[in-house]
Amino acid sequence: MSPVHHDRSADAAIAALESVPAPGAADQSGVAAGYRPGKTLPFGVELRRQLKRRRTQFTLGFMVLLPVILAIAFAFGDPAKNRSSNSARASIVDLAQNGAGNFAMVTLIFAASFLLIVVISLFFGDTIASEASWSSLRYLLALPVPRIRLVRQKVLVAGALSLTAILLLPVTALLLGGVLYGFGPLQTPVGDQLTLGATVARLAIVVAFLAIQLTWVAGLAFLLSVSTDAPLGAVGGAVLLTILSQILDQIDALGGIRDWLPTHYAFAWTGTLSDPIRWDDMIRGGFAGLGYALILFGFGVMRFRRKDITS
Repeated sequence: MSPVHHDRSADAAIAALESVPAPGAADQSGVAAGYRPGKTLPFGVELRRQLKRRRTQFTLGFMVLLPVILAIAFAFGDPAKNRSSNSARASIVDLAQNGAGNFAMVTLIFAASFLLIVVISLFFGDTIASEASWSSLRYLLALPVPRIRLVRQKVLVAGALSLTAILLLPVTALLLGGVLYGFGPLQTPVGDQLTLGATVARLAIVVAFLAIQLTWVAGLAFLLSVSTDAPLGAVGGAVLLTILSQILDQIDALGGIRDWLPTHYAFAWTGTLSDPIRWDDMIRGGFAGLGYALILFGFGVMRFRRKDITS
């Protein structure tokens, strides 16, 4: 918060004002000379604002801390049991201590079903609703920052923070796993082995798939963010609806309807653990995520353009 005002609204107003050129004479249309809508609320200014927030620092810090917590938890187990790598039916979790690649993949398995959804919901659900809750949204628009530009800059920063969080997790797990268990080949549950180079390439594919497939969660959180003035409601609503989709996907009686659920292909990235890689479900999951994201972001932008801003 501002060391002078101790108020988030003041922080937002000061940061935005710093990006506005010095006032000058107005032209014939009444627009101040030197005012350029495209120069308001620069990406760097908004990014620095978000990085100073405790929730951003805590979230990114937790993505680094989670692999450490998992490594400590694995240390309490029976090493002989955990290293049952000769078993063709061993699960990827059993192989977590086989090397850096296995440890990174296990960390992603633990995080993909819930943690990453919460993180993305937090960054995107907080975009507009937090400004409204601080009563700074109307001041940003009155500066004036055009509505579409405000949304674009907010979404770009939320996307950058989400991608950073998704990257931090496997990178930290890979480095920590290498230090603790060595940079040996990744061993899959069916006994295939991948070199370190192939492991890094497949981790990159997993990160790319997660970043694309989870865009629908970002779109949902954004739509809820422009629909409410309560950030917790937007974040919680996105998480709950995602969990609902996951539950419905487990009900076999729904048959082919499950294929249309946005979470149906959420774990298609495990196809990278087979040789050759199974691309079919990952491609379907990627297009499904992008399709839902375009619809949800579209509705969110339309709602924000017409919304009566009172806070």
